[in-house]
Amino acid sequence: MPFDPTRYGVDVEAILSLDGRGERLMPLALGMCSSKSALSRLQASRADALFAGARSPEAAMSGLYLYFSCLDESHEISQGIHSTEGSYWHGIMHRQEPDAGNAGYWFRRVGEHPIFVELRERAAEIASRHAQTQVDASAQWDPLRFIDLCEEARKAPGSELEKAALEIQRAEWQLLFDYCARGESGPR
Repeated sequence: MPFDPTRYGVDVEAILSLDGRGERLMPLALGMCSSKSALSRLQASRADALFAGARSPEAAMSGLYLYFSCLDESHEISQGIHSTEGSYWHGIMHRQEPDAGNAGYWFRRVGEHPIFVELRERAAEIASRHAQTQVDASAQWDPLRFIDLCEEARKAPGSELEKAALEIQRAEWQLLFDYCARGESGPR
């Protein structure tokens, strides 16, 4: 299913429209904040106002900052969220930093997550479009293996492996953002 920013309300849709409408390929490492306008709007917003009724408003806010590669802001929020979703965003942020060891620590705290089944399916489909990129579709999603794949992909800029890693990372962001921003009780 394609990512639809209209699902999150007009304010979030407007923020996402400042860079790619939720389709941006975030860098695997060392990203710089991609939109000063988005950063300003996020800093002027409250998570509970942007994501009223969502499963995890603070986690969704951390994810929005991460989408725009505002790592410090995302980190500040995620490290204060003592939940699986907070650990997940924290792990992604450290993976992008890049700090593979620290990312691994946070992903081990995540354990199993409800998005893993669909993420594994999407990752396998993405990998099938990129020569010599392997994702085991029969196994469950392993975020520690994805850290390793991202580390390898960073060493091969422009490669099919890097392209696949970027697309998988985007799918991961979209699934986790949707899980946090909407959830069972969030806006539909």
